[in-house]
Order: sequence, then C-alpha cells, then structure tokens
Amino acid sequence: MASFRPDGAQRERTPSTWHTVKSILAASSGNLVEWFDFYVYSFFSVYFAQQFFAGAGQTGAFMSTAGVFFVGFLMRPLGGFIFGRISDRYGRKVSMLSSILLMCAGSLAMAILPTAATAGVLAPILLTLVRCVQGISVGGEYGSTATFMSEVATSGKRGFFSSFQYVTLVGGQLLASLLAVIMTHTLGDDKISEGWWRLPFVIGALAALVSLWLRSGLTETTKPSERNAKGSGSLLEVFRHPRAFWVVFGITSIGSLVFYVFTTYMQKYLINTGGFDKGRVADTMTVCLLLFILMQPAAGAVSDKIGRKNSMLIFVIAMIVLPVPLLALIGSQSSILVSGVFIVIVMFFVSFYTSISGVVKAEMFPAHVRGLGVGFTYAIANSLFGGSAEYVALFMKNQGIAGVFPWYVVVMAVLGLIAVVAMHDNRKHSTLDNPEGSAYAVRSRESVTSGAESDRS
Repeated sequence: MASFRPDGAQRERTPSTWHTVKSILAASSGNLVEWFDFYVYSFFSVYFAQQFFAGAGQTGAFMSTAGVFFVGFLMRPLGGFIFGRISDRYGRKVSMLSSILLMCAGSLAMAILPTAATAGVLAPILLTLVRCVQGISVGGEYGSTATFMSEVATSGKRGFFSSFQYVTLVGGQLLASLLAVIMTHTLGDDKISEGWWRLPFVIGALAALVSLWLRSGLTETTKPSERNAKGSGSLLEVFRHPRAFWVVFGITSIGSLVFYVFTTYMQKYLINTGGFDKGRVADTMTVCLLLFILMQPAAGAVSDKIGRKNSMLIFVIAMIVLPVPLLALIGSQSSILVSGVFIVIVMFFVSFYTSISGVVKAEMFPAHVRGLGVGFTYAIANSLFGGSAEYVALFMKNQGIAGVFPWYVVVMAVLGLIAVVAMHDNRKHSTLDNPEGSAYAVRSRESVTSGAESDRS
C-alpha cells in the first residue's frame, strides 16, 4: 500500500516488479488484439473482395480491398491525434480503454457487414467506413500504449519492458496469419468465401472484450497536475518541442519503412523476385517472424545498458549498409533457407529500433504532451513511409527499376541518421527519469515561456 506523510499528502512509491509485469501484460494484450484485428482484414480480404466489389474481376477486387487497407493507414494520424489528446487530457488508461473499445466495435461491424448482393453500392462504402474506424483505433493505440508502457516500466529496465509492445504487435500479425492457415486447411477456400471469413472478426471482437477487462484494472500513470497543465494535449504545445518532434518523425520514417519491407512486403518479394513457392515462403516468414519476436526483449535490454541513442545508431548505420547488398542476395538465392538467414540478419538490426520504438519517443516529450507527441508524430511518419513501403517497392518493380528501391531505403536511413545524431542521450536527458534536468524539459520550459510572452504580445 502507499504510505502517507503527516501533512496528508500521499508519498509516491516505486511499483513492484510484479505490478509492472501485470501492467505491461494488460496493456500489451490490447496491442496484440488491435494488430490481430487490423491484419485479419489483410489475410482474409482475398475471400470477400469480390463480394464487396462485384463486377470488378478478381484483380480489380483485390486492388480495391488493398486501397481500402491503405485508407485505414491514412486514418492513423487522426487516431494518433484524437487518442493522444485523450491520453494527455484524461489519462493513458482512458485512452487505451477507448481505443480497444473502438476496435471491438469495428471488428464486430466487419463481421456483420452486408455484401454487394444485399446492399449494392452501399457495401463497399460501409466497408471503407469500418476500415476508417479501425485505422483510427490502431492509430490511437500505438501512442497510448507506448506511453503507458514506458511510464510504468521500472527505471533502468524501460527498454526491456517496453520491447513487449513490438512482441505483441508482430504477435498479432502472426496470430492472424496462423488463423488463416488453420481455416484454409480445415474449411477450404469455398466455405471461407461462403461466409466463414466473418469468423476471425468475431474472434477479434471477443478478444477485444477480454483486453478491455484486463485494461480496466490498470493504474493511471499520470498526475492530475500533468493532465491539467497549460497546453496539455495541444498540438501547438507539441510543436513547441521541435527537436523532439523531428527526431521522432525521422526515426519513425526509416523504422516503419524497413519494418514493413522486411515483414509484410518480404513475402511478396520472395515470390515475385525470388521465385519461391507461396507455401514455402509462408513457412519461412513465419519462422523469421518468430525469431524476430524473440529478439525484442534482448535488444531492449541492451538499450538499457548502452543507451537508446547508441542502439539507434546501430540500427540506422546498419540500414545504410545492408539493404542494397542483402536485398540483392535475398532475391537471387536458389535456397529459401539461405534467403531466410539473410532476412533474420536484417531483422536482428531492425530489432534495435523496434524493441525501443515506444520508449525512445516517450523519453523526448514531457508528460503533459507525451501521449500526443508520441502518437500523432509516429502516426504521420508511419502512414507516409510504412503504409506506402509495399506500394513503392511494387511500383518500382513494375516500372522496371526495382534496383532503385534499396537505394530509397538507404536515403531514408541517412535522414534517419541525421535524426539520431540530433537525439540527446536518454541516460542523462530522459523526460521519464529526469523530467526537470532533461534538455528536452529545458526546451519545454523555454518554449512555454516564449509562447506565453507571444500570447501577451
């Protein structure tokens, strides 16, 4: 229990490791569900595409559902703004409960959507609207969860504990893929197309309710004084932290780009460029993703020892050096096992970013704009460079300039290096561990003061 001072003020206490673990598990459960629900659409859209886009043909229907998927990505900045503001103004817990509840509603709506056979032209419109709702939810989930997990984590172990955000993020993608494999082998394509494609969305909605229950027991990590501070949850206040904003934008741009290149796009790359069988590719990528998950806690723990900036330097330098030779090697192998080894090598270096993706950003913003600063900035960069990664790669291949794409990744990595160089060392300047002495906090005070003066003038 918390202790009290004679004056009646409650003394802050350091939460136990078990309390931290329970909080991390409860928070990350929602992250798992959110990403499961989001990727279920991607895996099962091949079964319902023509039911919503009738008369477009198979290719046209696939392109239309892919377009709807991208629209969901474009909704992420809106979600980052809405739930980031809720997070800073009303608390991380309220924001996380709201985002998972919205995803639950979106999944349930997907499960009961009418097709073109019954709703006509209204069917694809409703599908797009539901995907917008889910995109807003996922956009809000990242910032709220990353901020909460960073704040609740034990000082000195923040990298290790916050790494479980990407463990569950990739885990949600894997579970969606696994469910698709199970249903394909047990039901067959015809039965899934006849209506069983709705089942994964029902499962997602039920799982969201379980996560909602788990999250309801979380303890809020912000104080009333932080939530009621001047500028709390304000975009203007976020922009008064230009170094933090642009560093987060820069590292997210390259981080999201390579994450989607070597996870989502890599499956198509192995088939289109490598010429491998779809089944063998699916098996190989499943193993690669499992290994990638296991890398997260280890890489997060390393960042606790060497500092977040050094981890990020390892990541961006590797992304400058590796993409050109390794993408060429992956696409030219006759053995998919060898290609898989090269993919795992890249994933090893990518894990130096993904494992600390949340905490490295949370440490740059003061508490009263941390949720919005992390969530909104991440969502913009993620939508622009993560959401477009697959399209850009396929477009270049279709234009006969596939060799340019690895250099595009390198250029983004160079820009990421500039952002990392501009970072302060978290071991001295974390707004989580040293809120008053952090250079980011100093900048915050200067910005607030100058902002107040400009308002008076």
